[in-house]
Amino acid sequence: MKRWVLLFISVLLLFVPLLLVSCNNTNGNTNVCIPSGNTARYTVTFNALWSAATHPTNIPSNPHFSRLIGATHNEVVSFWKPGGFATAGIESMAETGGISLLTDEIENAISTGNACSVITGSGVNPSPGSVSVTFTVGSDRPLVTLTTMVAPSPDWFLGVQGLSLVDENGDWVSDLTVDLFVYDAGTDSGVSFTSEDNDTNPRETIIMLSGGDFDTAFGQFTFVKQ
Repeated sequence: MKRWVLLFISVLLLFVPLLLVSCNNTNGNTNVCIPSGNTARYTVTFNALWSAATHPTNIPSNPHFSRLIGATHNEVVSFWKPGGFATAGIESMAETGGISLLTDEIENAISTGNACSVITGSGVNPSPGSVSVTFTVGSDRPLVTLTTMVAPSPDWFLGVQGLSLVDENGDWVSDLTVDLFVYDAGTDSGVSFTSEDNDTNPRETIIMLSGGDFDTAFGQFTFVKQ
């Protein structure tokens, strides 16, 4: 009997850490570490503004946005940036709305200690509309990257990268709204929302599109400290 008790305790000790990680998951987070330092909890709301009323030129019949995907992280890691080349994860997100490859890239950063959580949320279909997700951030990794595909489109997306939730005094911001303009991932050469697939070879750098309707924000991220 004593041997069985010891075996039960050993198995319990093996699974308790996994249960604790699960209990620390926040709404919308698929993977999370325990933030260290000073922590804060935020709700981010994606307000999709794209519609025939705001962006009438060549708007498709079904304007929508893919699932939100992003991370909390430090300055060591960057998942995308204007002027840089899209990773496989950003390419997949921007072209298909897929999140698995970008999730893998974020989880790799978590394993090295440079990111702390994968943030995911629902998409908006149809646009306009809104969706919110809540996450926890720590002062050791106070930056947020968050993206969503403009759909349909060749490889266009909205997002923020390396956005700090700490103000110039080192305090958590109480609320922050960011206008979102369209970025081209540089991986498909389509010129309209419904263009056929046309891989860019060699691929180009990520740029913000401009001119016409692209000069009007397609949406907003609003971060509110809880």
